[in-house]
Amino acid sequence: MKGIKSVIGLTLISALALGLTACGKEEAKVIKVGATVGPHAQVVEAVAKEAAKQGLKVEVVEFSDYVTPNAALDDGSIDLNSYQHQPFLDNYNQGHDSHLTSIGRSILMRMGIYSDKFDSLAALPNKARIGIPNDPTNGGRGLLLLAQAKLITLKSDVGFKATLQDITSNPKQLQFVEVDAAQLPRALDDLDAAAITMNYVMSSGLDPKKQGIFLEAKDAPLAVMVIAAREDHKDDADYQKFVKIFQSQATREFLEKTFKGTIEPAF
Repeated sequence: MKGIKSVIGLTLISALALGLTACGKEEAKVIKVGATVGPHAQVVEAVAKEAAKQGLKVEVVEFSDYVTPNAALDDGSIDLNSYQHQPFLDNYNQGHDSHLTSIGRSILMRMGIYSDKFDSLAALPNKARIGIPNDPTNGGRGLLLLAQAKLITLKSDVGFKATLQDITSNPKQLQFVEVDAAQLPRALDDLDAAAITMNYVMSSGLDPKKQGIFLEAKDAPLAVMVIAAREDHKDDADYQKFVKIFQSQATREFLEKTFKGTIEPAF
């Protein structure tokens, strides 16, 4: 009887020891990264696979709109997000009294001037019909791009908030046609050129190397996408490791192989 009690006692002690060990062992940290459906999520998925090789577990959380990823980051539902440029992030912070911050660059999504009829800016004729997006943000961005291409001049300091009323010089008497941004690629048949954002370039099959006659600079604020975190977590070692992996040669090779010049590294 005494022997049985000893065995039972040892069993209980062993079970307790195992239980304490299990309780003391921390589960591997999972970084939840938000991204919008499409190219942004596709890139983060590739980064997550590379991160797994380096012992960092990343879960990609997809969103179908442009507001929820920041709301989810702000309330702690996700740890990071990758889908927006700095001006959009700044605007969100201002409008929601939030403290989200960029912790690194991700990819370039450049707007460009595209044409099916002409292969250079110089070839555009007088009174050419130029399509620009009809929403304020992208419309202003398109006008700024035309100004950078030296086709028009704008009032000083209007930036991407420019409107048609801010044009101060139009030497070629270009005629501007405001079109829904998503429809601009289809409208190229009826236009001489158009300012088109990269997401619609990709979805329509346009080729920046063939039909793009002028692209935004690689440091244009609206072209550079960023990885965002909550400000009080920006120095987290695992988050910094994620950024380093995002900005690695492996990601460069993935972008080149997958997007062939439509999406480029911003790092």
